[in-house]
Amino acid sequence: MTVPQAIARRLSRWGRLLIGTGLAALLGSCAWRADPPGDRLAIGTRGVVNTVDPAQAYRLGALQLLQGLGEPLYAIAADGSLEPRLAAGPPQRSADGLRLRIPLREGVLFHDGSRFDAEAMAFSLRRFRDAGGALSYLIREPVAAIHVVGPLELELELKAPYAPLERLLSFIGLTPVSPASTPPCAPERPDGSSCFQPDRFIGTGPFRLGFHSRQQQRLERFDDYWDTPAASAGIDVVRLNNSTALFGALGSGEIDLLFSNGIAAEHQRALTEQSREGRLREAVGPANGIEFFALATDRPPLDDLRLRQALALSLDRQLIARRVSYDLRRPLRSLLPEASPGAIASWPAADPAAARRLFREAGYCDGQILRLPLTFRSNTSTDKLVALTWQAQVESDLGDCLALEPVGYESSTIYEQLATGAFSLVLIDWSPDFPDPENYLRPMLSCSSFEGSRCTVGEAVEGGSFWYDATVAADLEAQQNSRGEARLQLLRRIQQRTATAVPYLPLWQLGNRAWASPGVEGLRFDGNGWLDLARLKRDVTP
Repeated sequence: MTVPQAIARRLSRWGRLLIGTGLAALLGSCAWRADPPGDRLAIGTRGVVNTVDPAQAYRLGALQLLQGLGEPLYAIAADGSLEPRLAAGPPQRSADGLRLRIPLREGVLFHDGSRFDAEAMAFSLRRFRDAGGALSYLIREPVAAIHVVGPLELELELKAPYAPLERLLSFIGLTPVSPASTPPCAPERPDGSSCFQPDRFIGTGPFRLGFHSRQQQRLERFDDYWDTPAASAGIDVVRLNNSTALFGALGSGEIDLLFSNGIAAEHQRALTEQSREGRLREAVGPANGIEFFALATDRPPLDDLRLRQALALSLDRQLIARRVSYDLRRPLRSLLPEASPGAIASWPAADPAAARRLFREAGYCDGQILRLPLTFRSNTSTDKLVALTWQAQVESDLGDCLALEPVGYESSTIYEQLATGAFSLVLIDWSPDFPDPENYLRPMLSCSSFEGSRCTVGEAVEGGSFWYDATVAADLEAQQNSRGEARLQLLRRIQQRTATAVPYLPLWQLGNRAWASPGVEGLRFDGNGWLDLARLKRDVTP
């Protein structure tokens, strides 16, 4: 994976790079209220949607939009199970784990009227792989070949056993596009971007795209949808400039619904209180993301294991969650969200006395204070509050041993410099494109070249920890070809060994929320963390 791809991967789904726009100019073009309010819904967001091409999209806003316009082969149900969508049934693996057969649903139409079949699905997967998009590695790395074995049957040939493959097929970016309306993309093209169609999407979903710009998208119900039709005639997604504008627009009725992405913590708290009072409706998505500190383990001062372990013991997650997120985020002592298979609380809870003993062993306290820069993303609403709260807590509990010195940079700067070792201790987050334990652990721990315990090439470098452990590396590979309890045991051992070495320090888990006016029904998230746009409707009962 190249450095630009790694940066894009770490910017995935949360839309961190927010581009400003004039609120007055946007509100002056509020065309979404042209239709009777009972027919359409308006969703407010902060994110700019630069593209609706699934081979190019990687930010949260674009992928959420694709959830209404398209659909993958499978979906993750609320209970975590795999649910066929465009697939007609469960996938079948070969005995050696290197081939996956997928039966496809009959009678599905694209928005242009052409038929969905195995050729269309293979075309779309190859295009995703070859177009040069930031997430093309999702198919390119594990899949050796894509075969059409029947009109409604597809086979994926793997390079090596890959445990998360079935769940990968639930990623919304792998939604098919109509070959009749999409030019082919040859892998030999030097500039894959020439294949992209950023303003055009012809898929199979419950809505079709009526209009697209960076600031507004108009979705229209697709009357020939194969499954239950969309509950509303259409949805308009509009971008507002900041948290205050979104909060006010929901209160005034200018929009019907908004997401927690980009909403300040105090506004989220107020919206949740209003939902508890019955003035709004609220839905909470699965906690598929995590926020954590990356520690540079290969250079002073944090090359000293005692100091890393002392930092782990100094972090009071409960206090930070209460003061910064008003308990809307759950503290996490794992590299996996709590509901993920194999998750265990392997990182220690706060224990200032135990931390002090380790600091003293390393030569601090008693007149010698470790001064440590704490880097945070200045354009992420809660990060500064997290840094200042931990700083104050450490000053109270361990002020004679440790002084944290918060410093903020734009998220783009941080992600560009993570691999350079510029930060001793940095607060970042990770939310994978599909939920599977592999998709949390490998992006933090895998390493392709190392010297002793220092990773020199690999995702541990791109994650800013530079940590390598031979046992963890072996277990990461072994879990690829494991199932059931055997895989869970490997996942737990990986976390336990990593927690002891502290290359990362988990803080809390992240889940999206949505709030809607009381008249909006069908507010729910799927197992992948996307709001189900097709179920949204307005209650027009007199």
